[in-house]
Amino acid sequence: MSIAGWPPSERPRERMLAQGPSALSDAELVALFLGTGVRGKSALDVARELLARFGRLSRLLSAAQRELVEVPGVGAAKYAQIAAVMELARRALAEEMKARDCLTSPAAVRSFLRLRMQHLGHECFYCVFLDAQNRVIEAEELFRGTLTQTSVYPREVVKHALAHNAAAVILAHNHPSGVAEPSIQDQALTRTLAEALGLVDIKVLDHFIVAPGACMSFAERGLL
Repeated sequence: MSIAGWPPSERPRERMLAQGPSALSDAELVALFLGTGVRGKSALDVARELLARFGRLSRLLSAAQRELVEVPGVGAAKYAQIAAVMELARRALAEEMKARDCLTSPAAVRSFLRLRMQHLGHECFYCVFLDAQNRVIEAEELFRGTLTQTSVYPREVVKHALAHNAAAVILAHNHPSGVAEPSIQDQALTRTLAEALGLVDIKVLDHFIVAPGACMSFAERGLL
């Protein structure tokens, strides 16, 4: 039976309007997004299959186009909608970061970096450039690498920081194939960058390592 044939109190849309979106399961929210199912399957059935296929909601929402369009009931149009929703979330978090002192809202920085980096299939290195009041000037991907490594050049980091007239930076990189734990190389790189930036009076406030489902802070670990 399609969702339209269910009792009103059991339909995801009606439940959301009556109780709010937090009352719905992941599958019900995805079903609302899909809108319709396919022959023999309701939108909720398709949503459950998608979650089972990708393992978790965040992985589904960050899936590549080729992965999604292979699933019956999800074509290019649905992929475009999902990609648009994710980009809106990233931009909203970027606005929130820029509107506040990042030291008083570290959750916004962490959330932005996780949403931007945690499901990339390659390593990348980000810098968040801050003014003297610790407000975000810009967040940029400076370097991109392979699944397991990225080359980071301190001179380029310093050059970009000076170009933004930054007073401080937050560093970030991801571990796409592992956990959010710092390697010896990560710690050495952080010290090198802190020293290079310190020569031009720019502080390194934190270095985040992002991995699927986790985000580790050097500052919180006492590694800065």
